[in-house]
Amino acid sequence: MKQFKFLLVAMTILSLSGFPGRVKAENPFMSEYKTPFQVPPFDKIETGDYMHAFLAGMKIQDSEIETIVNNPDAPNFVNTIDAFDKSGKLLSNVSKVFFNITEANTNPEIQKVARDLDPLLSKHSDDIFMNQRLFEKIKKVYETRKTMNLDPQQIRVVEKYYRDFERRGANLPVDKQEELRKVNAELSMLALTFGENLLAETNTNFKLVIENKDDLAGLPQGIIDAAAEAAKLKENIKSEPIQNATGAVLTVETKNRWVFTLAKPSMIPFLQYANNRNLREKIYRAYFMRGDNNNANDNKKVVSRIVELRTIQAQLLGYRNYASYVIEENMAKTPEAVNDFLMKLWNAALPVSKNEVVEMQNIIDRDKGGFKLEPWDWWYYAEKIHKEKYDLVESELTPYFALSNVRDGMFHVANKLYGITLTKRTDLPVYQKDVETYEVKEANGQPLGILYLDYFPRDGKKGGAWCTDFRSNGWENGKRIDPVMSVVYNVTKPTTDTPALLTLDEVRTMFHEFGHALHGLFTQGRYYRTAGNVPQDYVEMPSQVMENWACEPEVLRFYAKHYKTGKVIPEDLIAKIQKSGLFNQGFETVEYLAAAILDMDYFTISEPQQVDADAFETEAMNKIGLIPEILPRYRTTYFSHIFDGGYAAGYYVYIWAAVLDADAFAAFKESGDIYNKTLAEKFRKYCLAESGDDEGMIQYEKFRGKEPSVD
Repeated sequence: MKQFKFLLVAMTILSLSGFPGRVKAENPFMSEYKTPFQVPPFDKIETGDYMHAFLAGMKIQDSEIETIVNNPDAPNFVNTIDAFDKSGKLLSNVSKVFFNITEANTNPEIQKVARDLDPLLSKHSDDIFMNQRLFEKIKKVYETRKTMNLDPQQIRVVEKYYRDFERRGANLPVDKQEELRKVNAELSMLALTFGENLLAETNTNFKLVIENKDDLAGLPQGIIDAAAEAAKLKENIKSEPIQNATGAVLTVETKNRWVFTLAKPSMIPFLQYANNRNLREKIYRAYFMRGDNNNANDNKKVVSRIVELRTIQAQLLGYRNYASYVIEENMAKTPEAVNDFLMKLWNAALPVSKNEVVEMQNIIDRDKGGFKLEPWDWWYYAEKIHKEKYDLVESELTPYFALSNVRDGMFHVANKLYGITLTKRTDLPVYQKDVETYEVKEANGQPLGILYLDYFPRDGKKGGAWCTDFRSNGWENGKRIDPVMSVVYNVTKPTTDTPALLTLDEVRTMFHEFGHALHGLFTQGRYYRTAGNVPQDYVEMPSQVMENWACEPEVLRFYAKHYKTGKVIPEDLIAKIQKSGLFNQGFETVEYLAAAILDMDYFTISEPQQVDADAFETEAMNKIGLIPEILPRYRTTYFSHIFDGGYAAGYYVYIWAAVLDADAFAAFKESGDIYNKTLAEKFRKYCLAESGDDEGMIQYEKFRGKEPSVD
């Protein structure tokens, strides 16, 4: 998932004279970073530095905008559009560090800064987009853009900024603008609350503690060892109340125990292998009830208010509902087109998932289980089918997927396709000791950027995986500014005796997020507003296309080596991976589509109203006939993508982009060379580097020569 924390980007640092209040002289944000490659000086940043830098950054950008609106010359591209595009560099610098840290390595002090900061940033943003004097200048440039002798990129930047201001309320009367400001401020704070509640529910409020070794039956030794390590880690932190397998309250002083958490590298293997059905239910129920426990972290009322406010927000801006507002800017254009697309896939996938249920129930009945398949049984019986049908179990593969080998494999693919090299650096400051840094260069040695990789779960880190940047690709004084990209994972941790050994799904995730990073590293463009800025339903294509290489036999033979012996993965295992490519696809597609449809249902509401989140979700899933053995991939109360992650009315984009990525990779396969350098050069140019130069499908057609087919 690529995240867009969009604050206005900028390029010049100005003097802080006139800044109210005292800023400590050593605040690292207040001058150019004195670090290699000008990466953020994480070793010098203190929590107290953030607020000072944010306040200064907002004040500087206000001053820059005043300069634009007070310029007596007629508005033109340079003195209005380009000046606005370059405003707010300090604000951008601190924002990119702070918001990445709030998601990857937060703590109560950081969370307090975020809460204090949130209303200030909301007001600052609204003050810009509802600044009538600024909008009038932009409007004049927009109206005369075709007569100003501008190049196509400049015209596109003008049109994008004009559209941004329209969509942020610049054309509204003052009373409606004031109403919109209040809505924006409340929405911003609610999103923050949703994320904080979910973080607490995931990382703090539940741990499955096992004391009886018999309860570990079925689990591979590596999973047991990881659970023992997790227990030791908790003992080394502090005493805290936790639950054991029977629900009794324990403290960390209890010995001889194993701890499983709701982080997926811990939970999913437990669901796959643990014979104890009651414990499988216990951990999965804790997972799918996150934010729905009627406690201090309950998200139901937060969701209800977010849905209501987004409907109000859309209607203030002249749209029937929030989905219409969002999707208008996407490739799909309308909610109706999205819903038609999703239901076409749903009607194809649902019968497949029902057949999978029959297969699993047959195994339960054959083994005289005496129960009906439930959601917490799915992973366990899917693994049995994987073994029986394809003679393959996940634990056979993981020894060949050491994290370092997988990482080297994805770097190898990038080198074969694009000629780039990634060299590990140990001299760059990092925000957490496990983070790795890499210098990225072109084949000719030209610098391309820096890549941060953050692999493992921790208490102050959100779940999932995502790609962001600490510095965007841009231009300054006619020279390219190399980006500093950051990829954050939550994959299986190493133990005392073994390196981090990944599941096949984690391998694909590694390649996926690296695809986002390549998009950021390759992006070209003179203007921040358009460089790499693509429709939301295009965003996932560069990442998903990279997944295709992960399991290609030629690629597996390069990186999949046994962590003990160094032997390359056997050909029979490669064949099994290929053969099982459609395994469990009914489940995976249905749980994803259910969440995407739920998202669309929330944001096609056309009358502002309070919703009962549980009742709404139940009705939405009953309407499409979701079978009881499968839950939506994200239930409402932990659906972070749409309530605090920027994907509201946009969760469909993953499967929309799947059409593009399948078609794009087919071009390589059809050529007979998965490393076809001619195709790679075209893909890099049109779909990555110049992706923001025109509409998404136009750029894609420049690469492929035609539109893709949903088939």
